[in-house]
Amino acid sequence: MLVSMEGITEGVNSMSLGVDTQKKNRIQVSHTKKPLFFYVNLAKRYMQQYSDVELSALGMAIATVVTVAEILKNNGFAVEKKIMTSTVDIKDDSRGRPVQKAKIEITLAKSEKFDELMAAAIEEKEAAEAQEQS
Repeated sequence: MLVSMEGITEGVNSMSLGVDTQKKNRIQVSHTKKPLFFYVNLAKRYMQQYSDVELSALGMAIATVVTVAEILKNNGFAVEKKIMTSTVDIKDDSRGRPVQKAKIEITLAKSEKFDELMAAAIEEKEAAEAQEQS
């Protein structure tokens, strides 16, 4: 399942990022809102722009973040820089008191082969499109 770059750009542009409290290279991952490969492709895009990316998740989305990081590492796009875990208090409106949630932040950096792999992926995509038209 491939996500178009337009869709990724649209997703990036529509994210509400508070500049003061939000790092520009952070992706906050949800386990329900977007498909897995949306985050994989978005992380690649962020690494092109910032050279590293911070993937962040709470609770049930932690498995998604770990999977995204492993896909990027196993395919040679990224290397692990830092993993941080913590617990944060989230206000639960239904109970009226704070609930503790697990949090993970994984920082990935571009691998040495990143640019080469991205160029190869673009070539493959163009070759497939040319074949479809012929």
